[in-house]
Amino acid sequence: MMIHIRRTDSSDPDFRLLVRLLDADLAVRDGDDHAYYAQFNTLDRLQHAIVAYASDQAVACGAFKPFDPVSVEVKRMYTKPEHRGQGLAARVLSELEKWANELAYSRCVLETGKMQPEALSLYQRSGYRIIPNYGPYVGVENSVCFEKPLTHLSEEQT
Repeated sequence: MMIHIRRTDSSDPDFRLLVRLLDADLAVRDGDDHAYYAQFNTLDRLQHAIVAYASDQAVACGAFKPFDPVSVEVKRMYTKPEHRGQGLAARVLSELEKWANELAYSRCVLETGKMQPEALSLYQRSGYRIIPNYGPYVGVENSVCFEKPLTHLSEEQT
């Protein structure tokens, strides 16, 4: 299966379609907590989004937004269920990290939920480490926050 990855932004129709599927999935997983999380997942300001295509069908996505002067926050990671287990999320995440590094950011942070074991596993396999919950997730029992330094990417490129 040929995979094509495209950089875009949150106005992209394929990205928006995948995010609607993500939100529907999260509504089930997060249950009563979903409304709380939804307020942090708006699409207005996402200038850096990735859509992965398999046979010209949008099947996975992810995005990031500036978090602080040296960090980005990874957001809206999703792979359609029928395409999971094929390494697509890892490829999207890697492309997001590469893009952030190209823009001179040196760290990624992100939040995911305890009810998303696939995401927890992906981030740990991808070199992320658990950090104390930040910002709106402080004190939120279901949230798990991660970080990964990106400086290794520029070192490998020299």
